[in-house]
Amino acid sequence: MTKKIGVMLCGHGSRDGDAVAEFGNLARHLKARLPQYEVESGFLEFATPIIKTGLDALKAKGVGRILAVPGMLFAAGHVKNDLPWEINSFASENPQLEVNYGRELAVDTKLLKAAAARIEEAEAKAVAAIDRKDTLLLVVGRGTNDPDANSNIAKVARMLWEGMGFGWAEIAFSGVAYPLVDQALERCVKLGYQRVVVFPYFLFTGILVKRIHEWTDAAAKANPGIEFLKAPYLNDHPLVIDSFVERVEEILGGNAQMNCQLCKYREQVVGYEASVGAVQAGHHHHVRGIGTDADHDHHGHGHDHGHHHGHGHHHPHED
Repeated sequence: MTKKIGVMLCGHGSRDGDAVAEFGNLARHLKARLPQYEVESGFLEFATPIIKTGLDALKAKGVGRILAVPGMLFAAGHVKNDLPWEINSFASENPQLEVNYGRELAVDTKLLKAAAARIEEAEAKAVAAIDRKDTLLLVVGRGTNDPDANSNIAKVARMLWEGMGFGWAEIAFSGVAYPLVDQALERCVKLGYQRVVVFPYFLFTGILVKRIHEWTDAAAKANPGIEFLKAPYLNDHPLVIDSFVERVEEILGGNAQMNCQLCKYREQVVGYEASVGAVQAGHHHHVRGIGTDADHDHHGHGHDHGHHHGHGHHHPHED
């Protein structure tokens, strides 16, 4: 008898209500694209429903096999550690269910095309006629304490730089890793380009993306001789939806293999030798499901992800 299949879209979560709404919109797109499966979604931290709520909902619908897909761009601590802990915990409590874990979106040709389209949207709104060879592209990532994930931003920047013909490209991060956006913008100004396109390589809006926009506006005000363009983040571009569907198909085909070549939890990466074989454990119990800023009067948790993520690097899809 064929098992009924369910898809669980696992989001990061945010204190920002706009980010939560955009993730919900993505989940609706995925449901529309996968009408043959039950589809639920949930968040690792802050927002509700939490991931376990979504998993329980699939179980209640009579699903026999669950395909858990990380709703995240790169494999840092959340994808390598926290989400597997959540999925493994649920699987151990429900041995009658088959639970498989997929891979992150990663550096992908579809996502690069979506990124190029977002950058072109910003260029289309420009006032001045400036060639790309006279334009600097600044690609901004979230920033993590995993050098493998951070290096992907450099690769994305290089691919867009060469593929689109920009004069130069720089990278920056919204937190944890360096350079931060304001530091990178100072360097960009010194390089002498007539235009700077700031592109947040993020799936959704949120506190960090809004901070990137604030830094860009401040740079534009301080340097009126340079045109600064704010490119939209990826959001629900059709190619992003295609990429999520592809991740589901990978799990079904048994091909959901995370690239662990430079994983600091598997290999002795320079500067992170002590991280190899660290114990895998969830780290978000204190903020799971506590709500967005709209639900609270306080704003006391900056949450730039500076905390460490230990990880034994055990993938549920390998069980």
